[in-house]
Amino acid sequence: MPPLFDKSGGYRKLYSFTYATLIQLGTIRFCRRFVSFRDDPLGKTAGQMVGAARSGRQNLIEASERAATSKETEIRLTDVARASLAELLGDYEIHLAEKGAIPWGKDEPGRRDLGALWLPPFEFTDDSLHGYWVYYHEARKPFARWLDSDDDTVVANAMIVLITKTMAMLGGQLERQGRTFLDEGGFRERLHQCRSAARQEAAGEENAAGPPCPDCGRPMRKRVPRTGRRAGQPFWGCSGYPNCKGSREIGPEEAGRNDPVTQ
Repeated sequence: MPPLFDKSGGYRKLYSFTYATLIQLGTIRFCRRFVSFRDDPLGKTAGQMVGAARSGRQNLIEASERAATSKETEIRLTDVARASLAELLGDYEIHLAEKGAIPWGKDEPGRRDLGALWLPPFEFTDDSLHGYWVYYHEARKPFARWLDSDDDTVVANAMIVLITKTMAMLGGQLERQGRTFLDEGGFRERLHQCRSAARQEAAGEENAAGPPCPDCGRPMRKRVPRTGRRAGQPFWGCSGYPNCKGSREIGPEEAGRNDPVTQ
């Protein structure tokens, strides 16, 4: 029988999730340090930036958890996470533009060096909640020279590099999720497959427990007619019905061999 539920909840092992965590915490700190409420004409920039960063991370968590019962929801939430990071990317670009600065080019040392950094893998343990944050703070250290800079344009550029890298990862995840959905279908299809397999298994066990048909030799199934003069009275009927209409009465010693099928 195929598994009913797909694997889910392994988001802490996703590199994209840890990058999204770097981005969320980095954005909170960036806004506290460099986005002045007094200089914000609408008083919304910091809140919207932090909200977009949070959406990028939190939607990855929900997407991973919902993967067990809905591939469609997993795909949709992964796409929402990517779109939220795209919104945040625009905010960092505008911050640089207001400063008269330009995002790093592909040959800039900061972009090249930061882009070359990769995270170590995270392995689940029996205390993964604690273990993940030990892992995260250690994994963040190589990024600190940019994220902790006192120059807001350096931090903004570093965040742009991280966001762009994470969006590319999420684009790859979406492609893989789409291929999996095409190959394996969604939860409804798996539910139908499991239910059909369970019925076939039950039918096989039931058939194996019945005596052979006196007409064709196939295993017989216990049946109960709904209408007619023998309505409600169980009897052995051929599993090959309607091609074979072989039947016989149920003896007292056979009364509890299996549950009857109403027909």
